[in-house]
Amino acid sequence: MSRPYAKLPAWIDFGLIPLLNLVIAFAIAGLVVLMVGESPIAAARLMLQGAFGYGEGFGFTLYYTTNFIFTGLAVAVAFHAGLFNIGGEGQAYVGGLGVGLVSLVLDRLVPWWVTLPFAILGGFLFGALWALIPAWLQARRGSHIVITTIMFNFIAASLMVYLLVGPLKPVGSMNPQSRTFEAGAQLPKLDGLFAAFGADLGGAPLNITLFLALIAAFLVWLLIFRTRLGYELRTLGFSPPAARYAGMSQTRLIVIAMTISGGLAGLMALNPVIGDQYRVQIDLAAGAGFVGIAVALMGRAHPAGIIPAALLFGVLYQGGAELAFEMPSISRDMIVIIQGLVILFAGALENMLRPAVGGAYRRLRLPATQTLPVEEAT
Repeated sequence: MSRPYAKLPAWIDFGLIPLLNLVIAFAIAGLVVLMVGESPIAAARLMLQGAFGYGEGFGFTLYYTTNFIFTGLAVAVAFHAGLFNIGGEGQAYVGGLGVGLVSLVLDRLVPWWVTLPFAILGGFLFGALWALIPAWLQARRGSHIVITTIMFNFIAASLMVYLLVGPLKPVGSMNPQSRTFEAGAQLPKLDGLFAAFGADLGGAPLNITLFLALIAAFLVWLLIFRTRLGYELRTLGFSPPAARYAGMSQTRLIVIAMTISGGLAGLMALNPVIGDQYRVQIDLAAGAGFVGIAVALMGRAHPAGIIPAALLFGVLYQGGAELAFEMPSISRDMIVIIQGLVILFAGALENMLRPAVGGAYRRLRLPATQTLPVEEAT
């Protein structure tokens, strides 16, 4: 049973196997496209054209990618500690409340660059606090983290609905949202930067949160692979008995891992709240918390893998919308099916090809490592 999961070179484990999974996913998606009478090649060309072929489409692709980097990192940190955080959606939702409250207080008083650090702190703290309760229940009461984080997604949604149709809704407004923020809580767009390279982002909401996501990926890499805390988290995830034998506090590590995970999910709210809509709205996370699970799985919980995995899902979101518009026979539901196939093969079935690939690698490598017997001296 252990042989198929033997250690393989990094280029196979993190490169070849995910690539083969994607090829299978898109091959099956191509069959689905054929079933409705369309050309898979034409559909793939339209999807890529919609994601990268013009400035506005590319801007939307990177906008979605930013969301998925944050939520993918959130899931990855929990993974390394042996925890499965499915509450990223709710943590991002409540993180949006933290970002929004800071913005409502400061937007008329200070410029955006003063508001931003406090908004980052608010989003991180609110997301972390929302993850703290499931973490404590897991560490101290043995409650399953998957069950509690799922439940807290629904609680977060109900809490936000209450706030946005009540205390946070402006007087006289019929929309379930906060008031629009002033310029002091509106992050700069990146259209000027792209215009310098001859690209027009049009109405794409791409903003400087993209750089914050990349910085977060670097900091997570430092935390997990270059600090003592990261070593302890990985030890706990690999073998809880070994962590206890080494004197590590399992309760402390679970709480720390989940609060960092929730805080990263909360940072995702920066992008829609003060980077795009400039208000707190219903369903501001828009499913990014759940996509983050697939991103983390596909990226093998490593920041260097999460960034391209997030970009892939950004392509699927933006390119899929373009495909559904250009090919009416391919509905939005079919785009969801394609996304689901990618999640299935890159996530749930990520090890499906591992035994075959590992066996082929060993057979090809064996002749190169074998040495001819030394002939006896005559």
